[in-house]
Amino acid sequence: MNVEQAKAFCRSLTAAHERLLGEPSNVLVYSVGEKNFAWFKTSEPERWRFSFRVTAERFVELTDMPGVKPARYMGRFRWITIVDVGSFPVAYLRELVQWSYSHAVQSLPRRRQEALGLARLADSAAPSPAAPRRSRAAVLARRRVSG
Repeated sequence: MNVEQAKAFCRSLTAAHERLLGEPSNVLVYSVGEKNFAWFKTSEPERWRFSFRVTAERFVELTDMPGVKPARYMGRFRWITIVDVGSFPVAYLRELVQWSYSHAVQSLPRRRQEALGLARLADSAAPSPAAPRRSRAAVLARRRVSG
């Protein structure tokens, strides 16, 4: 996958928006509902380096690979930078970008997801629900009864 194909893939995702930020950042940002999921650096010496968010496990795995490093200023949030997109496996790159996009969609408020037509996407990508939590009052009442 070359740079143009990666940009086209990011644009093809539902409700994805592309915007160019000029000086001093010089990045081409891809976002959904104002949540960034990927970007390209557009100025030298890092021109066309591609960054996006990954899971904690993948962050450790990927940063050990040659040509992949923690993203500048965003590495602490598990963003990585791929130095040369063309040298990265296409299917794996698509999977990683899709996860970053899904993570951005899930972080949007439900109403914003619905307004963008993304509610079904977030439901299908969401992890299984946890057991319902008891309110603090219910827990205290139960302690008083049993104690």
